[in-house]
Amino acid sequence: MTQHSGANDAISKVPEVVLTFWIIKVAATTLGETFGDTVTMSMNLGYLMGTAIFATALVLLIWWQVAATQFRPFLYWATIIASTTAGTTMADFADRSLGIGYTGGSTLLLGCLLATLALWQRTLGSVSVDSIRTPKAEIFYWVTITFSQTLGTALGDWTADTSGLGYEGGALFFSVGLLALVAAYYWTNISRVFLFWAAFILTRPLGATVGDLLDKPYAKGGLEFSRPLASLVLAVFILACIVLLPQRAGKHPE
Repeated sequence: MTQHSGANDAISKVPEVVLTFWIIKVAATTLGETFGDTVTMSMNLGYLMGTAIFATALVLLIWWQVAATQFRPFLYWATIIASTTAGTTMADFADRSLGIGYTGGSTLLLGCLLATLALWQRTLGSVSVDSIRTPKAEIFYWVTITFSQTLGTALGDWTADTSGLGYEGGALFFSVGLLALVAAYYWTNISRVFLFWAAFILTRPLGATVGDLLDKPYAKGGLEFSRPLASLVLAVFILACIVLLPQRAGKHPE
Protein backbone atom coordinates (compact mmCIF):
# COMPACT_ATOMS: atom_id res chain seq x y z
CA MET A 1 0.00 0.00 0.00
CA THR A 2 1.33 3.44 -0.86
CA GLN A 3 1.81 6.17 1.70
CA HIS A 4 -0.96 8.24 0.07
CA SER A 5 -3.53 5.47 0.18
CA GLY A 6 -2.56 4.69 3.77
CA ALA A 7 -3.33 8.27 4.75
CA ASN A 8 -6.68 8.08 2.99
CA ASP A 9 -7.54 4.85 4.84
CA ALA A 10 -6.72 6.34 8.26
CA ILE A 11 -9.61 7.00 10.58
CA SER A 12 -11.11 10.48 10.46
CA LYS A 13 -11.67 12.09 13.86
CA VAL A 14 -13.75 15.04 12.71
CA PRO A 15 -17.52 14.93 12.10
CA GLU A 16 -19.26 14.77 8.78
CA VAL A 17 -20.41 18.19 7.60
CA VAL A 18 -24.19 18.02 7.65
CA LEU A 19 -26.89 20.26 9.12
CA THR A 20 -26.22 18.94 12.63
CA PHE A 21 -22.62 20.13 12.37
CA TRP A 22 -23.64 23.71 11.59
CA ILE A 23 -26.36 23.82 14.27
CA ILE A 24 -23.90 22.80 16.98
CA LYS A 25 -21.16 25.03 15.53
CA VAL A 26 -23.31 28.19 15.75
CA ALA A 27 -24.45 27.27 19.28
CA ALA A 28 -20.84 26.59 20.30
CA THR A 29 -19.62 29.94 18.99
CA THR A 30 -22.41 31.74 20.84
CA LEU A 31 -21.52 29.83 24.02
CA GLY A 32 -17.89 30.83 23.53
CA GLU A 33 -18.91 34.49 23.59
CA THR A 34 -21.20 34.32 26.63
CA PHE A 35 -18.95 31.99 28.65
CA GLY A 36 -15.82 34.00 27.84
CA ASP A 37 -17.59 37.18 28.98
CA THR A 38 -18.80 35.35 32.11
CA VAL A 39 -15.25 34.58 33.19
CA THR A 40 -13.59 37.85 32.15
CA MET A 41 -16.39 40.29 33.02
CA SER A 42 -18.96 38.76 35.36
CA MET A 43 -16.28 37.00 37.46
CA ASN A 44 -13.93 39.99 37.05
CA LEU A 45 -10.92 37.82 36.20
CA GLY A 46 -9.93 40.04 33.27
CA TYR A 47 -8.94 39.23 29.70
CA LEU A 48 -5.39 38.09 30.45
CA MET A 49 -6.41 35.60 33.15
CA GLY A 50 -9.34 34.40 31.04
CA THR A 51 -7.02 33.86 28.09
CA ALA A 52 -4.57 31.89 30.26
CA ILE A 53 -7.36 29.65 31.59
CA PHE A 54 -9.01 28.89 28.26
CA ALA A 55 -5.77 28.64 26.26
CA THR A 56 -4.51 26.03 28.74
CA ALA A 57 -7.76 24.08 28.43
CA LEU A 58 -7.57 24.34 24.64
CA VAL A 59 -4.00 22.99 24.46
CA LEU A 60 -4.91 20.04 26.70
CA LEU A 61 -8.02 19.22 24.68
CA ILE A 62 -6.16 19.46 21.37
CA TRP A 63 -3.54 17.06 22.75
CA TRP A 64 -6.32 14.68 23.82
CA GLN A 65 -8.05 15.02 20.45
CA VAL A 66 -4.85 14.29 18.50
CA ALA A 67 -4.09 11.30 20.75
CA ALA A 68 -7.59 9.83 20.31
CA THR A 69 -7.91 6.80 18.04
CA GLN A 70 -11.40 7.55 16.74
CA PHE A 71 -14.03 10.26 16.43
CA ARG A 72 -15.44 11.15 19.84
CA PRO A 73 -18.27 13.70 19.55
CA PHE A 74 -18.04 15.03 23.11
CA LEU A 75 -14.28 15.46 22.88
CA TYR A 76 -14.45 17.12 19.48
CA TRP A 77 -17.10 19.63 20.48
CA ALA A 78 -15.44 20.33 23.82
CA THR A 79 -12.33 21.28 21.84
CA ILE A 80 -14.38 23.49 19.53
CA ILE A 81 -15.96 25.24 22.54
CA ALA A 82 -12.54 25.70 24.13
CA SER A 83 -11.22 27.23 20.91
CA THR A 84 -14.12 29.65 20.57
CA THR A 85 -13.98 30.64 24.26
CA ALA A 86 -10.21 31.14 24.10
CA GLY A 87 -10.78 33.06 20.88
CA THR A 88 -13.18 35.39 22.69
CA THR A 89 -10.77 36.21 25.50
CA MET A 90 -7.72 36.47 23.21
CA ALA A 91 -9.49 38.83 20.82
CA ASP A 92 -10.82 40.97 23.66
CA PHE A 93 -7.35 41.11 25.23
CA ALA A 94 -5.76 42.19 21.93
CA ASP A 95 -8.51 44.65 21.00
CA ARG A 96 -9.06 46.24 24.40
CA SER A 97 -6.16 45.56 26.76
CA LEU A 98 -3.43 46.00 24.13
CA GLY A 99 -5.35 48.88 22.56
CA ILE A 100 -5.02 47.89 18.91
CA GLY A 101 -8.77 48.22 18.42
CA TYR A 102 -11.27 46.09 16.53
CA THR A 103 -9.94 47.10 13.11
CA GLY A 104 -6.33 46.39 14.03
CA GLY A 105 -7.24 43.12 15.75
CA SER A 106 -9.33 41.90 12.82
CA THR A 107 -6.57 42.76 10.34
CA LEU A 108 -3.85 41.06 12.41
CA LEU A 109 -5.90 37.91 12.96
CA LEU A 110 -6.95 37.68 9.31
CA GLY A 111 -3.27 37.78 8.37
CA CYS A 112 -2.48 35.00 10.85
CA LEU A 113 -5.37 32.88 9.54
CA LEU A 114 -4.38 33.27 5.89
CA ALA A 115 -0.72 32.56 6.71
CA THR A 116 -1.71 29.35 8.53
CA LEU A 117 -3.85 28.16 5.62
CA ALA A 118 -1.04 28.96 3.17
CA LEU A 119 1.51 27.04 5.26
CA TRP A 120 -0.91 24.13 5.62
CA GLN A 121 -1.46 24.03 1.85
CA ARG A 122 2.27 24.24 1.13
CA THR A 123 3.20 21.59 3.72
CA LEU A 124 0.53 18.95 3.10
CA GLY A 125 -0.82 19.88 -0.33
CA SER A 126 -4.43 20.38 0.75
CA VAL A 127 -6.49 22.28 3.31
CA SER A 128 -9.51 20.07 2.72
CA VAL A 129 -10.94 18.90 6.03
CA ASP A 130 -11.33 15.45 4.49
CA SER A 131 -7.52 15.17 4.51
CA ILE A 132 -7.27 15.42 8.31
CA ARG A 133 -6.10 11.89 9.01
CA THR A 134 -2.61 12.48 10.42
CA PRO A 135 -1.38 14.24 13.58
CA LYS A 136 0.33 16.96 11.51
CA ALA A 137 -2.88 17.69 9.60
CA GLU A 138 -4.82 17.76 12.88
CA ILE A 139 -2.43 20.34 14.35
CA PHE A 140 -2.88 22.57 11.28
CA TYR A 141 -6.66 22.06 11.56
CA TRP A 142 -6.84 23.17 15.19
CA VAL A 143 -4.46 26.10 14.75
CA THR A 144 -6.57 27.29 11.81
CA ILE A 145 -9.75 26.87 13.83
CA THR A 146 -8.32 28.82 16.76
CA PHE A 147 -7.29 31.73 14.55
CA SER A 148 -10.70 31.67 12.83
CA GLN A 149 -12.51 31.72 16.19
CA THR A 150 -10.38 34.61 17.43
CA LEU A 151 -10.83 36.52 14.17
CA GLY A 152 -14.57 35.95 14.38
CA THR A 153 -14.76 37.60 17.78
CA ALA A 154 -12.83 40.68 16.63
CA LEU A 155 -14.80 40.85 13.37
CA GLY A 156 -18.12 40.54 15.19
CA ASP A 157 -17.16 43.35 17.59
CA TRP A 158 -15.95 45.50 14.68
CA THR A 159 -19.21 44.99 12.80
CA ALA A 160 -21.40 45.67 15.82
CA ASP A 161 -19.45 48.64 17.24
CA THR A 162 -17.11 50.27 14.72
CA SER A 163 -19.37 49.91 11.69
CA GLY A 164 -22.40 51.05 13.67
CA LEU A 165 -24.63 48.11 12.73
CA GLY A 166 -25.22 47.11 16.33
CA TYR A 167 -25.68 43.55 17.57
CA GLU A 168 -28.93 42.85 15.72
CA GLY A 169 -27.59 44.40 12.51
CA GLY A 170 -24.34 42.45 12.84
CA ALA A 171 -26.20 39.17 13.37
CA LEU A 172 -28.36 39.89 10.33
CA PHE A 173 -25.31 40.83 8.24
CA PHE A 174 -23.50 37.57 8.97
CA SER A 175 -26.68 35.52 8.56
CA VAL A 176 -27.11 36.95 5.07
CA GLY A 177 -23.45 36.15 4.36
CA LEU A 178 -24.00 32.52 5.37
CA LEU A 179 -27.13 32.28 3.22
CA ALA A 180 -25.09 33.57 0.29
CA LEU A 181 -22.56 30.78 0.88
CA VAL A 182 -25.37 28.21 1.00
CA ALA A 183 -26.66 29.53 -2.34
CA ALA A 184 -23.14 29.33 -3.77
CA TYR A 185 -22.85 25.73 -2.57
CA TYR A 186 -26.01 24.61 -4.35
CA TRP A 187 -25.93 26.75 -7.47
CA THR A 188 -22.28 27.38 -8.33
CA ASN A 189 -19.10 25.40 -8.85
CA ILE A 190 -17.04 27.43 -6.37
CA SER A 191 -14.53 25.29 -4.49
CA ARG A 192 -16.25 23.36 -1.70
CA VAL A 193 -13.12 23.67 0.41
CA PHE A 194 -13.25 27.47 0.12
CA LEU A 195 -16.97 27.53 0.91
CA PHE A 196 -16.48 25.31 3.97
CA TRP A 197 -13.80 27.54 5.48
CA ALA A 198 -15.70 30.70 4.58
CA ALA A 199 -18.81 29.35 6.34
CA PHE A 200 -16.77 28.09 9.28
CA ILE A 201 -15.23 31.53 9.74
CA LEU A 202 -18.53 33.43 9.33
CA THR A 203 -20.35 31.34 11.94
CA ARG A 204 -17.98 32.75 14.58
CA PRO A 205 -18.83 36.47 14.20
CA LEU A 206 -22.47 35.41 13.94
CA GLY A 207 -22.13 33.68 17.31
CA ALA A 208 -20.22 36.68 18.70
CA THR A 209 -22.93 39.15 17.75
CA VAL A 210 -25.74 36.86 18.95
CA GLY A 211 -23.90 36.27 22.23
CA ASP A 212 -23.36 40.00 22.73
CA LEU A 213 -27.00 40.65 21.83
CA LEU A 214 -28.03 38.27 24.60
CA ASP A 215 -25.82 39.52 27.43
CA LYS A 216 -24.88 43.16 26.78
CA PRO A 217 -26.74 45.93 28.68
CA TYR A 218 -29.84 47.57 27.25
CA ALA A 219 -27.94 50.85 26.98
CA LYS A 220 -25.51 49.20 24.54
CA GLY A 221 -28.18 47.52 22.45
CA GLY A 222 -28.21 44.14 24.20
CA LEU A 223 -30.97 42.20 25.95
CA GLU A 224 -29.07 42.09 29.27
CA PHE A 225 -29.63 38.39 29.95
CA SER A 226 -27.53 36.79 32.67
CA ARG A 227 -24.24 35.63 31.12
CA PRO A 228 -23.98 32.50 33.31
CA LEU A 229 -27.63 31.59 32.63
CA ALA A 230 -27.25 32.13 28.87
CA SER A 231 -24.09 30.00 28.91
CA LEU A 232 -25.86 27.23 30.82
CA VAL A 233 -28.82 27.17 28.43
CA LEU A 234 -26.50 27.03 25.41
CA ALA A 235 -24.40 24.26 27.00
CA VAL A 236 -27.51 22.17 27.69
CA PHE A 237 -28.71 22.72 24.11
CA ILE A 238 -25.35 21.58 22.71
CA LEU A 239 -25.32 18.50 24.94
CA ALA A 240 -28.84 17.63 23.81
CA CYS A 241 -27.82 17.99 20.16
CA ILE A 242 -24.80 15.73 20.62
CA VAL A 243 -26.88 13.07 22.38
CA LEU A 244 -30.01 13.21 20.22
CA LEU A 245 -28.79 14.14 16.74
CA PRO A 246 -26.77 11.56 14.79
CA GLN A 247 -23.11 12.33 14.19
CA ARG A 248 -20.37 10.32 12.63
CA ALA A 249 -16.92 10.80 11.23
CA GLY A 250 -17.10 11.22 7.51
CA LYS A 251 -16.31 13.07 4.36
CA HIS A 252 -16.25 16.83 4.16
CA PRO A 253 -16.80 18.97 1.06
CA GLU A 254 -14.14 18.30 -1.54
